[in-house]
Amino acid sequence: PGTDLKVTGIDFLKSQNCQLHHTDAYNIKNLVVRRGQPFQLQVSFSRELKPTDKLALRFGIGKRPMKIRGTLMSLNPRRQQDFSEWQISIVKKSGKECLLSVTSSPSAPVGKYVLNVKTGANIYKPENDAVYVLFNPWCEADVVFLADEAQRKEYVLNDTGCIYVGSASSIYNRPWNFGQFEEFVLDACMYLLDKSNLKLINRRDPAFVSRAMSALVNANDDSGVLLGNWSGNYGGGTSPMDWIGSVAILQQYYKTKKPVFYGQCWVFAGVLTTVMRCLGIPSRCVSNFNSAHDTDANLRVDIYVNEYGEKLNRLSIDSIWNFHVWNDVWMKRTDLPTGFDGWQAIDSTPQEQSQGVFRCGPSPVKAVREGDVYLPFDSKFVYAEVNADKVYWLVKKVNGKDKFTRISTQTQGIGVNISTKAVGQDKREDITAEYKFPEGSEEERKSMERASSFIRPSGMAPRARFASVMPMDGMGSKPQVLRETVSKSGLQLEITNTEALYPGNPLELAITVKTSTPGSWTINLTGSCQLQSYTGKVEANLGYVKETVKLEGKSETQVPLKIAADAYMKTLASVEDEVLIHVATIAEVQETDDKFTKETTMRFDYPPIIVQMPETAKLNQEFTCAFIFKNKLNVSLDNCKLRVEGLGIFKLTEFDEGDIEPGKIIKSEVICTPTRLGEKKMVAKLTSTQVKGVSAEKTITIVE
Repeated sequence: PGTDLKVTGIDFLKSQNCQLHHTDAYNIKNLVVRRGQPFQLQVSFSRELKPTDKLALRFGIGKRPMKIRGTLMSLNPRRQQDFSEWQISIVKKSGKECLLSVTSSPSAPVGKYVLNVKTGANIYKPENDAVYVLFNPWCEADVVFLADEAQRKEYVLNDTGCIYVGSASSIYNRPWNFGQFEEFVLDACMYLLDKSNLKLINRRDPAFVSRAMSALVNANDDSGVLLGNWSGNYGGGTSPMDWIGSVAILQQYYKTKKPVFYGQCWVFAGVLTTVMRCLGIPSRCVSNFNSAHDTDANLRVDIYVNEYGEKLNRLSIDSIWNFHVWNDVWMKRTDLPTGFDGWQAIDSTPQEQSQGVFRCGPSPVKAVREGDVYLPFDSKFVYAEVNADKVYWLVKKVNGKDKFTRISTQTQGIGVNISTKAVGQDKREDITAEYKFPEGSEEERKSMERASSFIRPSGMAPRARFASVMPMDGMGSKPQVLRETVSKSGLQLEITNTEALYPGNPLELAITVKTSTPGSWTINLTGSCQLQSYTGKVEANLGYVKETVKLEGKSETQVPLKIAADAYMKTLASVEDEVLIHVATIAEVQETDDKFTKETTMRFDYPPIIVQMPETAKLNQEFTCAFIFKNKLNVSLDNCKLRVEGLGIFKLTEFDEGDIEPGKIIKSEVICTPTRLGEKKMVAKLTSTQVKGVSAEKTITIVE
């Protein structure tokens, strides 16, 4: 037995393997590789390897790895491989050392494999015996293969970015640190994979994995990562507005194994992007402006307004969110007919159950565009979010009952300016054309008809929460594709702000009324201003204007709508969300009895945070980064908190800045020691009782 062959050590050759596998950024002791690509191991033996020696490297995944299930790969470098599609070969032998090359199958289940080496009757278990195997967008045989290197850098390797929010007419970006390489993030993703109860065979397929993760990023059903909260009250947790990245959320979840409080859509999307990129599935955040939340998928959202154009919360079942953020993931769909590969929409915001669980997707973006909404998963839901029509109803009390009159129908306002961060640059890329054909085009009409044949559009009776509705004026309930309301007077309405919208200043708004057809036109105009949260919920009615305007032929006039600061500052301070300014108008042309509506949502303007630091810094050498904010508003900002984070430079830090009076300047500094090379980003966010949306980012290049 003295000549028994024993393994005395294994070198995982981590730095060489991880560089080749694009996994060198993961902050973890273990070897992390991508499937379908060779990696090398250096094995040391008790004596020289002889041709008669028995040797097998065994990679097992799951609780009880078994060869028959394809969850135990026993690799013998001297024998042709069995059915596992894994390969092993001896690269070179010298003395007691042996360099081996192992290639996992490009369709191997992703996850944590445990390695041991069997020589005869001896089994050697190395330290750090877990090898993490991820999806491989660099490998042509992997279904997540992405051909373009710049896209792989953005959608797989970029650990910072931004998420577009605001409203269709004032889009802005919210910086977000994805942080897929930070400590414990990969382990948190492995924990989620185990928790998903996916069969190991289904872990081969990114469609199953992404669907499972869309369920697990929300806490509904399964004690997932994040609990959603849109109530405006975030006691006992972190307000959704306060997060600046996914790292703190996933680290806390991995440590406590309990849901983290609280998320809203961009937080869910940010965390799901992190999880997807971490596992190696290319992913991007997608922001849809004027996103329909159509509760019964009839492609129609009913909006109820009073005579001033103020939206009535109490009647609305459906809603239109100013924006909603979900994710696209890139893969071949082997489960579908050809033509639906590429981007797939997934959504972890808990809106609606899919097969009994709060999850959504993957739905092929091409199927959404073509109207093939029967294709799995949840394509009808995504289709409605970007294509529903808006129907406006005027509600008046008649003998104590609500009387509904249809004012107008808009077929183009929903699903606009669909946005994601551009590849390789901090710019917005508009991807609406990937989700929809051009409005009014022949393809759009065909797609709409196709989708409507799978989604029954309902007739035109209003669907309010209460049934005591007066009879409608001769409206049938036949399904119909809605038509845009058009005007004989060529009436057009525009809503603008004439001054910057700084909190604490009056809101100087204006409604421009234009006519373009010969004739005299008398127009009854009402315009109202409300504060609303991003989900379209009205937080306050601020005021309205009612005027009758006379116009001749082709002409225009401007009606001012001014809201004093006192009218809205209390609401601003009492609501824990960022609120938007919503202006709606109803115009009635007396001569033709036409009614029109126009609404727009704007965000407040804020003074900036200035980030001061050098343009470059050296690895492992200290430098100082300063964050400066001057309150240029004429109101005090109370209970201010500044949160800053620089991935690869310093951990999330919070400064309590107290109350910042008008004109006051604050300056907070962080001493930074960079631990990783390349372009790194500082992200800063200031929140206060009154104002939530102030953020900044700045890039620094770390050199050797």
